[in-house]
Amino acid sequence: MSLETPITAEQSQAALRWLGRNRQQPGQAESAAFKRWLLQHPAHRQAYAEAEQLWQQTQAPAARLAAEQQADLQHYLDAMRRPPRTRQWPRIAVAACLVLGLGSAAGWQPQFWLQDLRADYTSAEQVRQVTLADQSQLTLDAGSAVAVDFDHGERRVTLLRGAVFFQVSHTGEPFVVQANAGEVRVLGTQFEVREHGDGAQVTVRSGRVSVTPQPGAQAALLTADQQVRYAAGVAGPVGKVDSEGQLAWRQGWLNYYQVPLWQVVEDLRRYYPGRIVLLDDELAQRTVSGSFPAGEPMQALDSLGQVLGFSRHTLLGRLTVLR
Repeated sequence: MSLETPITAEQSQAALRWLGRNRQQPGQAESAAFKRWLLQHPAHRQAYAEAEQLWQQTQAPAARLAAEQQADLQHYLDAMRRPPRTRQWPRIAVAACLVLGLGSAAGWQPQFWLQDLRADYTSAEQVRQVTLADQSQLTLDAGSAVAVDFDHGERRVTLLRGAVFFQVSHTGEPFVVQANAGEVRVLGTQFEVREHGDGAQVTVRSGRVSVTPQPGAQAALLTADQQVRYAAGVAGPVGKVDSEGQLAWRQGWLNYYQVPLWQVVEDLRRYYPGRIVLLDDELAQRTVSGSFPAGEPMQALDSLGQVLGFSRHTLLGRLTVLR
């Protein structure tokens, strides 16, 4: 009998992210980045195979739920159908049908409910405050999940998705935050760790942190009002930021300066009980500046639509399409 390579929680999480990308953009499965990831570790192929198997197991129930609302969806799609030159609609119709069938709970999205099984704390469409056993304070942004392990001589928190602001108490034990392949080691501070693609973004409000983009890599030291982003084991430059503005989501505000619309939509999705779909790639890249109430995502989209010239269409309060 052959022995399988043990799969870590981080490898399972990475496999689910790759599966989601490959399902949305089939060409990604042939990309060099995906092939490199498969070859990086013997467990990666096994983790990806298990993720695919899990996806297959969810297809039938998802399709059955979607069929229940097929008539409403088809009426909506017929009303909004683009000219024949656009070939995106068949794919969008299938995706939207699945989205409507799944509803607001995202229960049939494996990358969410499997994460929630591993998580100790999660947040839905609202910010959540958590006090850990050592009295450290965690503020989970909407749509976030973390796992906590205090049993091995250090305090370790794994960011499964979303973003968390940390206020760490001093106990003498190390406090480490793991996000994707990277690690943030606390040297006494208040800071945020936010999932960003296949990496993370770290923003320090006060104190110091050490950020390592992958095991064995050189650490970047951050102090107050500094930020760094890492991905694929590589850290970018450390930059100066307005940490209060960046972290205003804790008070219910999302602040932006010259960021692409798709990034704003990504943030608003976490505060919306359904799905937000941005159809226009050119529109997605247009830059946005402003402050928006996090708890009113449709109000924020309406304001942006007036400035950028796009329209918002919402069906059954769960599927919002921007075009």
